[in-house]
Amino acid sequence: MMSRPSVVVVGSSNTDMILRVERIPVRGETILGGAFATAAGGKGANQAVGAARAGGKVALVARLGRDMFGDQALAGFARDGIDVTQVVRDDRFPSGVAFIFVASDGENSIGVASGANARLTPGDVRRAQNVFSHAKVVVAQLEVPLAAVTAAAVSAEKAGAQFILNPAPACAVPDALLRRVTVLTPNETEAELLTGIRVVDEASASKAAARLRRRGARNVIVTLGSKGAWVATERGETMIAGFRVKTVDTTAAGDIFNGALAVALAEGQPLERAAQFANAAGALSVTRLGAQDSAPNRRQIERLLAR
Repeated sequence: MMSRPSVVVVGSSNTDMILRVERIPVRGETILGGAFATAAGGKGANQAVGAARAGGKVALVARLGRDMFGDQALAGFARDGIDVTQVVRDDRFPSGVAFIFVASDGENSIGVASGANARLTPGDVRRAQNVFSHAKVVVAQLEVPLAAVTAAAVSAEKAGAQFILNPAPACAVPDALLRRVTVLTPNETEAELLTGIRVVDEASASKAAARLRRRGARNVIVTLGSKGAWVATERGETMIAGFRVKTVDTTAAGDIFNGALAVALAEGQPLERAAQFANAAGALSVTRLGAQDSAPNRRQIERLLAR
């Protein structure tokens, strides 16, 4: 394999508290659950681990509290060979925590206490210029303040790196930021929030992607779960089919997709082929319980692609 491409991820790190239940409880309902587990999570950290296992040389820009959860997160990043020199330890706020219900059909419901993630600043990002200077691709999501995400986009632009924005959790994204985005990767729900178009099939995904491109995003990939991903570029549009697998837990599937996508793009793969590589990584992740624990390695991804 070629030398490992450099990817910088700017984003969140959480510890996930996971409870398996028969179904997701509705408002006011208590459901007695089954197995409980804790796992490393957070969209930024998930994407960093996903990219590292997919073959990337990864640096993470994030904030953690000075607590047990922060210590455990750093130990996990070290095991995956992630550069954590730009992870700030916050003296006032705790590390982020997510509470996750996982239903028997693999679907999930998540609540997040952001903690130190909410204090990631543009200054934290600007102080990480030494890692941006080597980046081929920069990835960000929306579990940290929008000002920090914008600073990441500016840093990517200065470094001549591609910028992937995963607009999750869904919220309004200004056009000024979209104009700096090389690849925008919403799922159906996020695409609908950003465009007002309900995404239920390829035709509606195409309409939503076109609207997002008109707002400034250079390329758009609308992820459609097990169906695959709709890819829209200035050259045209295409559907990248998904992989048929047994779903165990969909937690972090989108994050693993984005991490693998970043690696493939950093290697110089065309966007459509990179999306297929990312589809394979995301498909493998849903066959396993947990967030970072579900991220496949490069050999596993390539094996599924060959199949």
